[in-house]
Amino acid sequence: MPISTSPLFPWTHWADGEHQALLHAHVAEAAFPCVGAKAALARGTLDVMAADRIDSAWDDLRIHDSLLTFTAAYRAEPTLFRSFAVVFDGPDDLDEAGFEGCLWQRIQSLSDKDVWRGQPYDDRVSHDPDSPHFSLSFGGEGFFVVGLHPQASRPARRFAKPTLVFNLHDQFERLRADGRYEPMRETILARDERYAGSRNPMLARHGTVSEARQYSGRVVDTEWRCPFDYTGENG
Repeated sequence: MPISTSPLFPWTHWADGEHQALLHAHVAEAAFPCVGAKAALARGTLDVMAADRIDSAWDDLRIHDSLLTFTAAYRAEPTLFRSFAVVFDGPDDLDEAGFEGCLWQRIQSLSDKDVWRGQPYDDRVSHDPDSPHFSLSFGGEGFFVVGLHPQASRPARRFAKPTLVFNLHDQFERLRADGRYEPMRETILARDERYAGSRNPMLARHGTVSEARQYSGRVVDTEWRCPFDYTGENG
């Protein structure tokens, strides 16, 4: 079986070529709307690892190890358009609510491991999921998560395997500072409208509403409450 060619994770033989090829092909589709993901793919900075089922904690420690490695590599060379994706080996029949529940179980477990390992929370973001400045934090770096799965209602979120894509908060801030964030955001929204027939109603700018509502891809109402609870000293 072929293995991942990622320079960051040469040891992840579990990250087989099939899972990596599936995600790369999904992002490479002409109609796929996220130009940031396309840029990461073109630069060879879309790192992929495969893991056990998303409803299992079996690989959580290994995923957290990889997040810390990814964070350290970004700090050593803070180039734009780097993403880390975990492709899970099922289950493939989760509905949107079921996938959302599993997504937050994995996120909670990974965050708890961050606390256990003494990692600080990125002080540029909030750990409160109700805050408009909320982002996750691993290894002291803020992250925005994009969930993909087979039963997603939005075409751009529909993928053969349950997947979590971790994107660095710092990259969004650098794009804002360079004046590139708003044009890029509008391009993605317009492409998504052409792809799906409508713009994603859950997308919002950081600082206006909690980004936690966007992670799973499911449309939620104002009564929705995020199940995440940061357990660190600042929690």
